[in-house]
Amino acid sequence: MRLWFNPASPFARKVRIVAREAGLAEEIEEVSIAVSPVKPHAELARENPLVKIPALTTPDLGTLYDSAVICEYFDSLHRGTPLVPRAGPDRWRALRLQALGDGILEAAVLMRYESAVRPRAQQWSDWTAGQLAKVRGGLSALEREAPGWNERFGIGQITAACVLGYLDFRFPAEDWRGSGPALAQWYEGIARRPSVKATVPA
Repeated sequence: MRLWFNPASPFARKVRIVAREAGLAEEIEEVSIAVSPVKPHAELARENPLVKIPALTTPDLGTLYDSAVICEYFDSLHRGTPLVPRAGPDRWRALRLQALGDGILEAAVLMRYESAVRPRAQQWSDWTAGQLAKVRGGLSALEREAPGWNERFGIGQITAACVLGYLDFRFPAEDWRGSGPALAQWYEGIARRPSVKATVPA
């Protein structure tokens, strides 16, 4: 299998953590590429018509894209405890938590593009403020849920770890720890987990 990714992408990081948690890392060739929302990567475009990462080229299914789809695929390839529960209320709780984390990340990535890619004269401060409100609202929801996670490290918690890591990486001035003590305590332990340490963006 070949995984197209960029180390800075939190969605690619989620997939890479899942691969390691599922014991699949040695079966995957990781291809790190530079990506841009305005200059499509030609080789990636041949694999993924959306020209987005992560994208996973498989031996029998062609190329899979979207981090949630790739994570489910990886989870189907191992016999350990499922990272995405197969059925019942636990499945919907896990998928809802993943969706919450993905929504926070989408808003944060859009903020990053606005400040780092869009010409300064065209940047829209009210739009950025709206995305930041989504990030902070999502973090408040994660803060309320974190005390109930205990030792669970499924797809929802993996996504939450990627959220917090991305904020530290791209928005270090955003003091999420100050407003989220339960999240801060949880992340302090999770950050030492081998799959999380191995995927920290440089």
